[in-house]
Amino acid sequence: MSNQCQSLKSKTFLQFELCHLAFTVKEMLIIGLTGGVASGKTAVSQILREEGAYLIDADQIARELVQPHTAAWNELIRVFGKEILQEDGSIHRKGLAAKVFSDPEQRNLLNHILHPRIKAEMDRRLKEIGQKDPNAIVVIDAALLIELRNHREMDKVIVVTATEKQQIERLKKRDGVEQEEAQRILFSQMPLEEKLKVADFVIRNEGSFEETKKRVKEVFQELKKIAFQRRSQPELKQPAV
Repeated sequence: MSNQCQSLKSKTFLQFELCHLAFTVKEMLIIGLTGGVASGKTAVSQILREEGAYLIDADQIARELVQPHTAAWNELIRVFGKEILQEDGSIHRKGLAAKVFSDPEQRNLLNHILHPRIKAEMDRRLKEIGQKDPNAIVVIDAALLIELRNHREMDKVIVVTATEKQQIERLKKRDGVEQEEAQRILFSQMPLEEKLKVADFVIRNEGSFEETKKRVKEVFQELKKIAFQRRSQPELKQPAV
């Protein structure tokens, strides 16, 4: 930790903690991982984890946050009603998604409930990883990374792609939907071209698994080089406190 943070110890604990978190996060390499629906982000994230990256999965966090009797669970019921519950009391996530899919106002309500909580939990996990491994490469797997403009907080962004035909077929198989519904889901997403504009790395998950795995390993080697270069440059701009 820098002397700049140490000097704040005599002021307020909050200032000291914020400074410490800023430097901890700065030392890590934080990677945003996103892509089109059913493009294969999960497979890519697992390979990155096998290579040595820490993984923070936004969808997994969302699932945990809406477990029965949590604050988010209560808020969702208050806003959307008990019809979103399954028999065991858990949230029917696909049913809720269908409910807000074609209604921007409802979708905004859902985002207002979940996204601040997801972001707070991500920040908590980042701090935890940083305290354990300040030189970590952390991958944040988030479907809406670019739509919510969180990509601006990442050091690098990876976008995973697949062909439209592959996405539709994977959606049909994964979610059990018909062709028309799969197309509707796909075409409601941010155009892939827009995501590619902010990509530092592109992984085209359009061939065999071995081809994808080879490309992911190549990208991770590049990330390791970037992380090493950062550690070798102590003159990097210090965070404001």
